[in-house]
Amino acid sequence: MTNLHFLLTLYCTWLILQDELVVACLLLIVKGVIDAVDGELARMRERPSHVGRFWDTVADTIGLIALMLAFGSVLEWDILLTSGMILAILFQYSLFNHFSIRLRASGSGDTTSRMDERQCPDAHPWEKQRNVKIFHTIYLVCFYWQDRIVTALTGRGSKQLKVELTGSSALGYGFQSILFAGLALAGQLDFLPTLVLGVNNVIFVLAVLVSRVAGTQPLPQS
Repeated sequence: MTNLHFLLTLYCTWLILQDELVVACLLLIVKGVIDAVDGELARMRERPSHVGRFWDTVADTIGLIALMLAFGSVLEWDILLTSGMILAILFQYSLFNHFSIRLRASGSGDTTSRMDERQCPDAHPWEKQRNVKIFHTIYLVCFYWQDRIVTALTGRGSKQLKVELTGSSALGYGFQSILFAGLALAGQLDFLPTLVLGVNNVIFVLAVLVSRVAGTQPLPQS
């Protein structure tokens, strides 16, 4: 299903370039639903995949860059603003994923995703180790730096991570895609930079501050 939502993201990118902004943003919500169902199905079937986990990150990032470049072209952003939007969203998504992984690592879910991805995981019986190594290498080269920066910023975290998870969940793809669609329907997509670089970054900073100030537990080992 990762391939499906990746292709849907590319289709949304094309729609944006055709100035079909409302349709594209509404389909991004559908993409988010497919993405969520994909992960939930893997957990329900008890068939998590390291390849799927790494490819999901790669696909989401390629899709994000394509979408922001398309928005930048249509909304006439300069290259600095477009680059800032991409980096901000990458870190905002990383923060949400970081706290989600910490919650699962504490015993609330599967451990396919880990706090520290430097070591290549062993393939599950239903996937090939060679493929895991390939996608793990791509992940380390392209994305691991985000994990390390977010981990360094957040510190130990509060005991139940409630405030951090509540705050960072607003930065997750699902909620953000709804906000994007709302702006598109209202004809106010010019406010995207204000949302991403302003409001979302304030939430990011507050979640990080709470995690550091209220930190009472060590990082979970996985």
